[in-house]
Amino acid sequence: MAFSAAAGLSGGAFADPDEDQLTINGEIEIVTETAAPEHLEYVDTIYSGWRFRSDETQAVQMDDFDNPGMIFVEAAMETWDTVEGTEGKSCASCHNDVETMAGVRAVYPKYVEAAGEVRTLEHQINGCREERMGAEPYKYTSGDMVAMVGLISMVSRGLPVNVQIDGPAQSTWEKGKEIYYTRYGQLELSCANCHEDNYGNMIRADHLSQGQINGFPTYRLKNTKLNSVHARFKGCVRDTMAHTFKPGGPEFTALELYVASRGNGLSVEGPSVRN
Repeated sequence: MAFSAAAGLSGGAFADPDEDQLTINGEIEIVTETAAPEHLEYVDTIYSGWRFRSDETQAVQMDDFDNPGMIFVEAAMETWDTVEGTEGKSCASCHNDVETMAGVRAVYPKYVEAAGEVRTLEHQINGCREERMGAEPYKYTSGDMVAMVGLISMVSRGLPVNVQIDGPAQSTWEKGKEIYYTRYGQLELSCANCHEDNYGNMIRADHLSQGQINGFPTYRLKNTKLNSVHARFKGCVRDTMAHTFKPGGPEFTALELYVASRGNGLSVEGPSVRN
C-alpha cells in the first residue's frame, strides 16, 4: 500500500497553481501568492489553496451570498450576543462588536503569557467561556466552535497571517516542524511528502495544494460543513493509516503553529471553500 500511495503521488499530472486573483465581495483583496517566509528552507513561493481549485469552486468563495460557510458564521453572530454562563455575559459584553476582533485570527496560534503556553484560537475561545463567562467550553471541533472561529476569521479577511515563532513560542514551533517532516502510518507519509514535495500533483481525483491553513475554517464540498484545522489534521494522519493525535492536544497545537507560520504573508481568507 505504501507503493501505491507513492505511485499515486509521483505519477499524477502536475498542474501549476492558476493565476486567478481572489477578491471577495468585489472589495476584500486577498493575497494568494507571495514570497515564502525566511524560515522555509525548501519553498520559494507560497500559495493559498484557493489557487489550486477549479474555477467553479473558486467562484463560490468570491461572494458571501454564494459561500455556504457563511450560514454557520451567521449562527455565530447570534451566539456572539447571547448571554451564557454564571457571570451573565456574552462575547459582546467584553469585546463589543465582533469587528473589534479584526486582526486576531492573523496571529493565532500564539504564546499567551497569562496561560503560560501556546494557544490556538479555539483554546482562547474556551478560555473566555470558562474563565470570564462561567459557561461550558465548546468541544474542540464542534459545530459551535468552528462557527465562532469562522466569525472571528471573517473580520480579519485580507489581513496578512503573522504568527510569531520566536521567544517562548519557539520550542512549540520546533516540535510542530518535527511533526511536519515525520513519516507516519503504514503508508509512511509526512505532511511534507504531499504538501511540499508534491503540491500541484494529482492525488486520486484532486490536486494537492501546499496545505496552507490561512483559509480555515473551510467549507468542504465533500462533507458540506465548516471544518477546523485540527479536524483536517486528524483526517490527514488517519489517511496515512496511523493512530492520530487528539484535536486540541499539544501535538496538533504545535503542528498548527508551524503550518500557520508557513503561510505568513498570505491573507486570512476564512471561511474559505474547498473540495
